Amino acid sequence: MQETFYKYQGTGNDFVMIDNRQQTFDKNNTKHVAFLCDRRFGVGADGLILLENHPEYDFKMVYYNADGNESTMCGNGGRCLVAFAQQLGVISNKAVFEAIDGLHHATIENGIVKLQMLDVQVVEKHENHVFLNTGSPHHVQFESHINDFDIKTKGAGIRYGAPYNEAGTNVNFVQKISDDVFRVRTYERGVEDETLSCGTGVTAVAIAMHATGETTKNQVTLNVEGGKLQVSFNEANGTYNNVWLIGPATYVFEGKL
Repeated sequence: MQETFYKYQGTGNDFVMIDNRQQTFDKNNTKHVAFLCDRRFGVGADGLILLENHPEYDFKMVYYNADGNESTMCGNGGRCLVAFAQQLGVISNKAVFEAIDGLHHATIENGIVKLQMLDVQVVEKHENHVFLNTGSPHHVQFESHINDFDIKTKGAGIRYGAPYNEAGTNVNFVQKISDDVFRVRTYERGVEDETLSCGTGVTAVAIAMHATGETTKNQVTLNVEGGKLQVSFNEANGTYNNVWLIGPATYVFEGKL
């Protein structure tokens, strides 16, 4: 049986997209998902995303990490899925869809997707890092030598270490460029390596920088390895709401397996 897939990327964070509105994809076959994401034997991607029908909203998002396991929210993946939904004719330029962490609103115009993220009510400020959940858990810490920093080794040590242990976390290393510009490199769990961009990661970084007083702005630019993203938000009494992840989502190619 032939399987049609589509490839999208958002600032270098790349995904295999599959239209599963007819429920033909075997969602329990983690080995097949991992195969499709494998860069040597499959299509190659940081994750796989299914677009499915939803009884009330425009569509449903089902996200898998490259290791084949269903995972928590992926911001760049959500933005790419909005572009995919537009390509399929499911939406025009606005969307409301359900993901594993709840409902998301989005708009798309000229290849730029704005995705509303979850409100963040808790920002844990520790001596050397910040921890928060933006749909996925994120550890955020400064690193002055970010150019030659061993992201994979250092990130894995934090991802598997205390206090995260078995559940693990994503890890973001940050360098401040100016009051509203930060450079970010991210180690993603499930990929178990550095990715060129992480949407929930830059969202976490933007909020963490504001919560710790590193920025006074409510719109921040994040320079990632694969390009630039922006995050805007409002803050009241320590709660961050109206959080938007903004950036390009690009169709790459499609094929059959």
